[in-house]
Amino acid sequence: MGRRREPVAPPVAPWVRTRLRAAPGAAAALALLVALTACLAGAYPRAVDRYEDAGLRRALRQARPEHTTVRLSAPQPDLGLPPGQRAAALRPAALERQYAKVLGTIGEPLAVDRAQSAYGVAGTVTPAVPDPWLPRPTGLPARVSLTAQSGLAAHARVRTGRLPRAARPVDATTPEVEAAVTAATAESLRIEVGAVIHVPAPGRRPLAVRVTGILVPRDPDGAYWSTVPLLRTPSLVTLPTPGPDPDRYWLGALLLAPEAAPALLGTGTDPARYWHLAPDPRALRAHDLDRLRPAVAALESGPALQRARAVTDQGADVDTDLDEALAAFSRLRSGIAPLVAVAAAGTATVVAVVLLMTGGLAADRRRAELALLRARGASLTGLAGRLLAETAVVAVPAGALGLAVALLAVPAGRVAPAVAAALAATLTACAALPLRAALAHRTVRLTAPREDIASVRPSRRRTVAELTLLVLAAGAVAGLRRRGTTGDQLVALAPVLVGVIAALLLLRLHPLLLRRLSGPAGRLRGAVGHLALARAGRTRASAVLPLLALLTALTTAAFGGSVLAGVAAARDRAAVLAVGADARADASAPLPAAARARARAVPGVRAVTPVAVSHQARPADGQDEVPLLGVEPRGYARLTAHTALGAFPSDRLAAVRSRPLPALASPSVAAAYGTRRPFPVRLADGSAVTVRIVLVRDRTPAVPGADFLVVDRAGLPAPAARPTALLLTGDRVDAGALRHAVGTSATVRVRAEERARYADSPLQSGAEHVYTAAVATGAGFAVLALLLSLVRAAPERAALLARLRTMGLTRAESRRLLILESLPQAVLAAAGGALTGWSAITLLSPGIDLTAIALPTAASPAPTAGLRPDTWSLALPALAVLTAAVGVAALQAWWTGRRGSVTELRAGDGR
Repeated sequence: MGRRREPVAPPVAPWVRTRLRAAPGAAAALALLVALTACLAGAYPRAVDRYEDAGLRRALRQARPEHTTVRLSAPQPDLGLPPGQRAAALRPAALERQYAKVLGTIGEPLAVDRAQSAYGVAGTVTPAVPDPWLPRPTGLPARVSLTAQSGLAAHARVRTGRLPRAARPVDATTPEVEAAVTAATAESLRIEVGAVIHVPAPGRRPLAVRVTGILVPRDPDGAYWSTVPLLRTPSLVTLPTPGPDPDRYWLGALLLAPEAAPALLGTGTDPARYWHLAPDPRALRAHDLDRLRPAVAALESGPALQRARAVTDQGADVDTDLDEALAAFSRLRSGIAPLVAVAAAGTATVVAVVLLMTGGLAADRRRAELALLRARGASLTGLAGRLLAETAVVAVPAGALGLAVALLAVPAGRVAPAVAAALAATLTACAALPLRAALAHRTVRLTAPREDIASVRPSRRRTVAELTLLVLAAGAVAGLRRRGTTGDQLVALAPVLVGVIAALLLLRLHPLLLRRLSGPAGRLRGAVGHLALARAGRTRASAVLPLLALLTALTTAAFGGSVLAGVAAARDRAAVLAVGADARADASAPLPAAARARARAVPGVRAVTPVAVSHQARPADGQDEVPLLGVEPRGYARLTAHTALGAFPSDRLAAVRSRPLPALASPSVAAAYGTRRPFPVRLADGSAVTVRIVLVRDRTPAVPGADFLVVDRAGLPAPAARPTALLLTGDRVDAGALRHAVGTSATVRVRAEERARYADSPLQSGAEHVYTAAVATGAGFAVLALLLSLVRAAPERAALLARLRTMGLTRAESRRLLILESLPQAVLAAAGGALTGWSAITLLSPGIDLTAIALPTAASPAPTAGLRPDTWSLALPALAVLTAAVGVAALQAWWTGRRGSVTELRAGDGR
């Protein structure tokens, strides 16, 4: 007997492989979406880190090394110590050992640039030297600073002579030492190689310092030379003495060999040991600012100072302004970061909604399949697990690829936040389909209930969730209006929450509007309008996600566009206030007569307004000086209207013979001298004119100050009427040609250059670029949400059009049907988005100040930059939504008409 054959189990096709083979296009589209989302999510935190780090480096460069270097200094050794021990304490070997120990006391994250740091000995007193060959501008002898600093050979190039040396051990009794000077010091003090400078020494002969070399600093702006600028550049010191010609003397540095430092003990310079620790801007990170400032404070008066004293001298002290530079950068960063967080929150919300909508649309497309599986006994957990595995196989590699692209595209910045952001995006994409399917099929049903938007009633859970969001939105708006953008993260979500609340409100109003429109549409001729509204009412309730994405994106885009428009307007206004015109040329003396004609011939110039400025005018024979501006009334009036700086009617300022000159004054001048009676104004040359204030304006283009008098220059004496400034009006004024036209005696300023200077900060420009990219990303994902919702309904619409065409529907009517069907949701989103954006901006504007992101940290003539609704930012996104909806509907109707009806009416197709 043969063996009994065992029954062979039928082969089971793997779920994931089968699904991927069944819908490769959908899998590829999901992979592309997840890769793009992960790339953007991973790039955002690194882009923020990059521009914040660049802003920190720039802030430290602007603060200059003399303020940012940590200067640790200790007095000379105790006078009661033996001379040999005192000299040994100043030798390079001892200072180097202490320097190495001091570096060990520096706590993280403060990084020290060892290449620019130094140590040595310097005299704290700068004695006057008696050598008569040194320059004496007012008869006072020159003074010198003796410094023995380490690393001189590595930081300087010898132009003439050689570096100083100490052939024998040096102590307080050494009669002569060698030194070097920089080229700038040698030129100003007329020092040559071989010159001997005699430094006074109490109780002994002067210390002879022989100059052996003239040096050129390799990096004059580095901390080695700039911590004490006197080392590279001499100073002409002016004494505060009364009189027109105060006393002055030259002060320069003599650079001794480090081994010659003990010689300072025999002079009256009171030598001190020092260790200069230059921070390394390349190693400092903006995200470490909360730890960096305490580390600097610990060095100034904390545990780090005690450790430094333990390894150097108990009398050591630390002096630095690094904490002030970090505090200034922190204030600027804290004013910019919340605005960027608002854009990031809006974009993240839109992206999350799009990812959830992708999963929801996939679950709707496979509703029948999933319902059949549930009816045949599939558990909810097993079904969700299979869908999760199916999605993860596609999404996880795509997310990893997107993260890799982000890390390569933005090489600077932290990796952990980028990985976390990309991981969050990938997990959201993986969980969208399983969660939506589990929610829809938690109960096994024989027939699927109607879930169109006009029939589904909101549940109690939805009502509670909406009320919770309403409370959160109200709290966020109230907090932002009261505290500004410096509050918690909920404040950054205020615009997003306002958009979400508006979206939920419109979703409740949508069915009511459709019911209101269905009655009038039914009375119209033809069935297209009524059918379109009926079709719009039969839209699945899952369309809430596209509407939520559209409305949130439109609100964020309107808010972000208004922010960017407000930044641009603030910079434009600041540039106008700083320059007073599109360009100007100022001189301290009257300009040549031909300067006006040459300036008018410069490309881009439309008009030239000459102004005679007298800064020494004294009204009412008093002691107070007020700038007096002599102008041509007509041309100057046109300029004030063009710049919106104190516009006035020109005829009110025209001079009339035998009468006081009509004058335009600032409020302070008008309050001081009155507007009813004429008063004399004495000019710098001794002449006088009588003026009467007839107009009062807060500002005027010619001068930026708050005090001024403007008169018709035809009524001034001839010497005072000669123009000293030219104010130019025009588009794209050629700054180089203008400087050539007016000559070197005049200072030229162009409004375009001034405005560009405001956007030169890496922190501000970087934040602006990230903000723009975030808004553009949110808008792009919103359009994607609209397209996904329209593509989801494409098969059903195509089948409907095919059936209606067999009943006599024309192609034109087909286009109208699809367009009218898609219009309710698109119009609702566009109108609601524009209205919500305007409302959000109006509600939140009292708590938002754009000055930090618009203008530099230095004092600016512009007032506070506020947030105002921008018409284009409100209208363009709404029009883009309408255009996309209509375009997709028309394209679908055209494509369906080309394919014909036979393909769409095949029996057995589930549409």
